[in-house]
Amino acid sequence: MAKMRYGMLQLGDVLEFVEMPATHMYQLTALNRRLHKEIAKFTAGNIPKLPVMTIECDNLDIMDDRFPIWNGLDYINHLEQKFASITETEYPLISLLTEIRALQAQLEQWYEEEAEGLV
Repeated sequence: MAKMRYGMLQLGDVLEFVEMPATHMYQLTALNRRLHKEIAKFTAGNIPKLPVMTIECDNLDIMDDRFPIWNGLDYINHLEQKFASITETEYPLISLLTEIRALQAQLEQWYEEEAEGLV
């Protein structure tokens, strides 16, 4: 079985957890930082609220089911949908969507290989 890492994302008092292949967690962290850096430049009215990556860890035991763990690909798919729906006219959103979609494609391939026992 492939090694997984977990990331904790926080938006105000809300916590979210994402399970990612250990080989891809750094990309999610870097993407989250880049999105936070760039989101302040948007002028659209429908900018999504974006949690901050606060913790990465190798093991995670959650005792409270209010905090589900997102599958990494599901989280990236959700993130892509949120950013694709932004009606931005002043800022070149395409570069951020390209980064999200690149990680999305890598994760799709990783999960396919995992299902086939290649990872």
